[in-house]
Amino acid sequence: MSPMPNLATQLGPLTLSTPFLAASGTFGYGSEYAPIVDLSKVGAVVTKSLSVKPREGNPTPRIWETPAGMLNAIGLENCGLQSFIDHRVPELAGLPTKVLVNVVGDSVDDYATICSALDKIDAVDGFEINISCPNVKHGTRFASDPKDCERLMKALAPTTKKLLMAKLSPNVTDLAEIARAAVEGGAQALSLINTLIGMAVDVKTRRPRIANVTGGLSGPAVRPVAVRCVWQAAKACPGTPIVGIGGIRSLGDALEFFVVGACAVQVGTTNYLDPDLLNRLPGEFDAWLAQENLGAPSHLTGSLKL
Repeated sequence: MSPMPNLATQLGPLTLSTPFLAASGTFGYGSEYAPIVDLSKVGAVVTKSLSVKPREGNPTPRIWETPAGMLNAIGLENCGLQSFIDHRVPELAGLPTKVLVNVVGDSVDDYATICSALDKIDAVDGFEINISCPNVKHGTRFASDPKDCERLMKALAPTTKKLLMAKLSPNVTDLAEIARAAVEGGAQALSLINTLIGMAVDVKTRRPRIANVTGGLSGPAVRPVAVRCVWQAAKACPGTPIVGIGGIRSLGDALEFFVVGACAVQVGTTNYLDPDLLNRLPGEFDAWLAQENLGAPSHLTGSLKL
């Protein structure tokens, strides 16, 4: 008799109900999607990026659709730490899922201030440390220099007992080196990838489609790059939980990430055109695991044959 699949997934100190997460920047704070997504089927909601002080973001236009995805240069617009605590935390406390806060900063102190302040808040289950946003000044410094990356994670580790997960960039020379630096610095998990740097031009006006000139490319176009990066990170950091991100439109897309080493995945850009995907994925995965006589997602993770 085939084993009954169990979708519960361990991500560092957290046990997630399913391995399917809502990616930062595409899902608001979770409550916005509650009318159409069963959040109990979502392993965790990753909030939009949070900085110490409020940010207005980049000038418009900030989004441009591409043939296989989209470019965005939002610029990490957000309400700031104090407003988040006062107005967003009460909403997060009522969500039937785990909550990870995506943290951004211009300095080590910025990141540490947020982690320290939110470590005391029960509604927050962990942090995704965003060291890899390509749309702001100095947004990728900690993701491109292994020494800076390790220094940041070492500084953050003592500030919290909650999950500390580093979000990595594909826009680097040696991703494996950065992944190792993050883990050696104290990251309990890795998420990847953030967006690729892209550009679109209006040939009539000879002007960029996005006011920021360049933007972050996401969607199906980046998935092969993301799968490669997850594979590299998994080889570089055996035993470290990895969350794959990039262009997931179906269960088949998600399965690729598991095979190359991910224990969970985030759905991002697809939330804009098919928000029901997060409702469907757990049932589809459960049925697929049963069909393959696999008892849990972990039995698929890292099963690539070379």
